Amino acid sequence: MDDQRQSVWSLSTLGIVVAGLSVLAGCRAPFGQRDSRVEASSPFADDRAMLVDFESAAEPEEAAAVSLLDGGPPLEPAQPEVIKLGFRPTPLARQPVEQLVAVAIDQHPRVRAARARYASATWRPEQARSLDDPMLSNTFFPISDQALQTAGGRAGNTMSLSQKYPWPAKREVKGAIAEREAQIAATKIRQAELEIEELVRLAYYELWFADRAIGITERNREIAIELVKLAEARNAAGGSQQDVLRASLQVDNLDSKLISLAEQKALAQADLAALTQQPSAQGIEPTETIDLSGAEQQREALFALALECNPSLNEQRWAVSRDRQKQELACLQKRPDFTFGVGWQTITESDAISPVANGRDNISFAVGLTLPIWRDRIRAGINEASAAVAASSREYADTRDDTFRRIRRYNEQAQAAQQQLDLYENRLRPRSKRALEIASADYRGRLVDFGEVTAGFTELLMIELQVARTEATLAGAIAQLERAVGCGVGTTE
Repeated sequence: MDDQRQSVWSLSTLGIVVAGLSVLAGCRAPFGQRDSRVEASSPFADDRAMLVDFESAAEPEEAAAVSLLDGGPPLEPAQPEVIKLGFRPTPLARQPVEQLVAVAIDQHPRVRAARARYASATWRPEQARSLDDPMLSNTFFPISDQALQTAGGRAGNTMSLSQKYPWPAKREVKGAIAEREAQIAATKIRQAELEIEELVRLAYYELWFADRAIGITERNREIAIELVKLAEARNAAGGSQQDVLRASLQVDNLDSKLISLAEQKALAQADLAALTQQPSAQGIEPTETIDLSGAEQQREALFALALECNPSLNEQRWAVSRDRQKQELACLQKRPDFTFGVGWQTITESDAISPVANGRDNISFAVGLTLPIWRDRIRAGINEASAAVAASSREYADTRDDTFRRIRRYNEQAQAAQQQLDLYENRLRPRSKRALEIASADYRGRLVDFGEVTAGFTELLMIELQVARTEATLAGAIAQLERAVGCGVGTTE
C-alpha cells in the first residue's frame, strides 16, 4: 500500500508540472477586435455661394458698357482673348466645421490610440492591488535507498504551499499609483482631441478663406471685364488704346490669382480629408460664414478657465499626485513583508531503517518575513522619490506658465484681428468702394485717366480679400486660444 501511495504522489507531481505548463501555454488574448465606440458618420448641411456687391452710377450713353457697375445683370465678355475660367465647379453639400471636428475626433487614429492606452491603464490598479501567485511545490525521492529517513519511516513526498503578503499599506499605495497613471492616460485623450480639433479648424478656415477669396475674385473679374468694355467704348470715341490694355491686364492678373486660390483650396481640402480619415474624399466645401465669437473674453477669466479644464495642467497635477504616492511607497519599504506556508510530508514504512517506524505523515506550518536592514538602499529610494516630486511640481509650474503665455499670445492676436476687421468693415472698405465709384464717374466725364479707375479697383479687391483673410485669421486665433485654454472660450462670462 505504501508503494501505491508513492506512485500516486509521483503521478500527482507529474500532474502539477503538466498543469503549470498548460497555464503558461494557454494564455492567449483575442486579437483584432474592433472598437465600436468610434464608429460614426455625419450628414452634411447645405449652404449658398457668396459674391461681392459693387455699385456705381453710369451715364445714359454708356449704360450698356457699364451695366454691371450700374447693378444690372453682367454682360458676356466681348474680347475673344478673355477666357472664362471654370474655377468653381458645382458646389457639393457644404459642411459645418463642427461636423468635421466631430468626425475627425471620432475617427482619427491618434485619438483612438489614446483611448486604447487609457483602456489599458484602467486594468492596472486591480493588478497592482492583488497578491502574488501562491507557490505550490512537491519534493519527492525517486530512489528509495537515498531518501530522507526519519524515526517514523522513510520520507516519500513533501508538498508545500506558501503565500507572500506585503505590508498591508503597500498594496493600497501601489493601487493608488496605478489609478493616477490611468488618470494621466485619460488626460492624453483630451489632449489628442484638442490637437486634432485645432488642426481641423485651422485647415477649415484656410479652406473657407480660399473659397471666399475665389468668390470675391471671380466677382471682381466680371467687373474687370466690364471695365474692358468701358475702355473699349472710350477708345472707340477717341480714347487711348492703353486703357484697353490696362483693363485686359487686370483680367489676366485675376486669372492668375484664381489659379493660386484654386490650388490653396485644393490643399486645404486634402488636409481636411486626411484629418477626417477620408483621404480620397473630393469636394469638401465650407459654409458661407464662420463663427467669430469668443475673441472678447477677458484674460483673467481665460486663465481661471485654463486652470480648471486644460488637460496638460491636469496631467501634471496627476503626475505630482502619483509621485507623492511613490514617495509614500518608498517610505513603506522600511516595513517587512510576510510569507505564510503549510507543508505535508508523506512517511512510509517501506524501506525504512528506523526500528520504530510507524508511517505517520508530517504536517508543518511556516512563517517568514523580510528584514529591511539595508537602510542605505531604502534611504536612496526615498530621496529618489522626493526628487521626483520636486521635479513634477516644477514641471506643473512650467506647464502653467507656458499655458498662460500661449493664452495671452492668442488672445492678443484675436483682439488685434477683431480690431482690424472692424477697421476694414467700418472705414476702409466703404471709403474704397466710394473712391472707386467717384473714379469711375470722373473717368466717364474725362476728368481722370484710366489709371485712377484701375488703382481704385485693385485697392477695393485687396481690401475685400484682406477682410476675408482677417476673418479667417480671427477664427484661427480663437481655435488656437480654445486649445490653449482646454475648452470653449465662449463658456466664460
